[in-house]
Amino acid sequence: MMPKKIKLPPIILSFRPNQWVKNFILFAAIIFNGKLFDLNYFYLTTAGFIVFCAISSASYIFNDIIDLSHDRRHPDKKNRPLAAGLIPVNKAAEAAFLLGFFGLIAALFLSPTFLLVTATFALLHIIYSIILKKYAILDILGIAFSFILRAFAGEVITGYHLPFWLFLTILFIALFIASTKRHAELLREGTKTRPALFQYRENLLNFYTSMFGSAAILAYALFTFLEEPPQFNAPIRAFLSTVLPHALARKWMIVTIPFVIFGLMRYAQLAYEGKEAEKPEKIVTTDLPLIISIAIWGLMIVTILYIL
Repeated sequence: MMPKKIKLPPIILSFRPNQWVKNFILFAAIIFNGKLFDLNYFYLTTAGFIVFCAISSASYIFNDIIDLSHDRRHPDKKNRPLAAGLIPVNKAAEAAFLLGFFGLIAALFLSPTFLLVTATFALLHIIYSIILKKYAILDILGIAFSFILRAFAGEVITGYHLPFWLFLTILFIALFIASTKRHAELLREGTKTRPALFQYRENLLNFYTSMFGSAAILAYALFTFLEEPPQFNAPIRAFLSTVLPHALARKWMIVTIPFVIFGLMRYAQLAYEGKEAEKPEKIVTTDLPLIISIAIWGLMIVTILYIL
């Protein structure tokens, strides 16, 4: 017997909690600088994650209010709480204001610079909802820049910087996902549901997907080869330095490249098969092969950075 699916209240559903997974990018700064298990930095980043979840949810509600008449005619979006009439517009607006207000106040308590990044993130979402999503190329760039701001926020709140090539990897993966999203929307819905789709052609989006996917793999490969991982006095590292000193000289991060390639190929396969590429967060959290590849990649990263 299948377990019953938990039904969340409409107001919580309007926050789109399933999309909070995007904000885990904030943890990249401490993960790749060897501070994941430092409780001080972990708590700081978790606080930043919560702030970005609040700001993201506020922006999603704002977007739903802006697109209300359009969403009511959309085959899928008509089931969203606002479009379905499950919550009044004024209540949704109040929730968006409170989330945004308390999110910005919390960001200020964390640091003024983090507040600036958070406010920029919120402003980008507002501009995207009103302007950017109506124009081809700008809509994809807007989505990608929001991921970069998330990664940068993780840097600001901890003071640890991401390697240049890893930053580029995040950018290209974001562009890749945004391109596959638009490709799926164009094939499934045509040009009726989104103004920017009038300006896209399938061949162009195929080119974007191929270009950004290839660029992501190349950038990640350069990151694994050129960047030196943080050094620790872990027991295994001490043992290897005595018994197999040459083992530590190897660039072990290179062995994670196949899992990144598989992940991008698997995502593209699902997207081109029409497996809800309009909802990247659903693909990433429901496809078992993709989840396994991400889990193995993550385990290898932790092993290489924190154990070897």
